[in-house]
Amino acid sequence: MQTKKRQRRAVVCKVLLASLYIVIFWFSAQNGEDSGAISTSVSQKGIWFLDILTGRSIKAERLAELVLALEHPLRKTAHFAEYALMGILVFRVLYCYVEQWGRRYILAVLWVFLSAAADEIHQYFVPGRWASVSDVLLDTCGGAAGAVVCMAALHAAEKYRRKKQKNI
Repeated sequence: MQTKKRQRRAVVCKVLLASLYIVIFWFSAQNGEDSGAISTSVSQKGIWFLDILTGRSIKAERLAELVLALEHPLRKTAHFAEYALMGILVFRVLYCYVEQWGRRYILAVLWVFLSAAADEIHQYFVPGRWASVSDVLLDTCGGAAGAVVCMAALHAAEKYRRKKQKNI
């Protein structure tokens, strides 16, 4: 029973992982100009949202400076977050197939590393984009962090189930 449940969850995670790969590929396939325009647009919306929350009005000159200053950290945060999600999903898939926690973690991080490297190689061939070793490292750190979060959550859930069964 428990194994079937795990396998069903692994299938859901595989579908989500495939969807994530499609999103990553789509973003990486955009030329440098389009990619920059999206980042700028998201930065502008973020500053607009902060403007509403704080109730202050930002002058146009200052707005352009803030958008420019926010774009790079926003891009790197998005890199980290999407690969953290990948780390969670990969670890969850491996949970069904690999017994040892440490091996699951190492395989998940290796998977994310190879995915990040492949993504950067893909970007190298897109006009206006380039491959970055630092992005591969950032993405891998995101995946490692996501895998740790997933590992902690699954370990806590297993501990809770064992405790619950012991009390029955």
